[in-house]
Amino acid sequence: RDLFDLMGEARDPETGHHLERVQLYSRILAQHMGRLPKFRDQIDPEYVRLIYQTSPLHDIGKVAIPDCVLRKPGRFSDAEFAIMKTHAQAGAETLDAALERFPEARFLQVAREIAATHHERWDGTGYPRGLKEEQIPLCGRIVALADVYDALTSRRCYKEPFAHSIARSIIVGDAGKRFDPDVVEAFIHVDDDFVSVY
Repeated sequence: RDLFDLMGEARDPETGHHLERVQLYSRILAQHMGRLPKFRDQIDPEYVRLIYQTSPLHDIGKVAIPDCVLRKPGRFSDAEFAIMKTHAQAGAETLDAALERFPEARFLQVAREIAATHHERWDGTGYPRGLKEEQIPLCGRIVALADVYDALTSRRCYKEPFAHSIARSIIVGDAGKRFDPDVVEAFIHVDDDFVSVY
């Protein structure tokens, strides 16, 4: 067990497991994409290592969300969802504060990009900034898919876990909308590895 597990479990016992799975899914995607000609100049072993190490910080901003929202046993109202959505910006600001002290720390730079952008959508309808397509850093696009896959296949107080086949069809259907089509294509090639992790 590492710091990320303990940090997550302090608020929610399932969160530590979620962080670990997202970490593994993100690495699987990055490793596959790094073997493709299109991404060889962006993804090297160091990039894969960084995305593995930093992806558990994607939800660090949730420490700013009140328990009455974060741990609500059911779906959010519109007002509660608006509060929950602030976690992406809060995470970015938390990591900005760390970057002020250590501006050259690549670990913090990547963690900040992931925290800030893992809820942006390829079609520009995400949050907090409405970035679209390649305005969204690649690490954020990778972690976005890993995070959604885990949410779909995990039990929540308002839903049972979806089977892998259903989660897969949802993700494939969101290529070019929620997700970068290249990340979805990578997922299609490695989805057996996702099943193994789960």
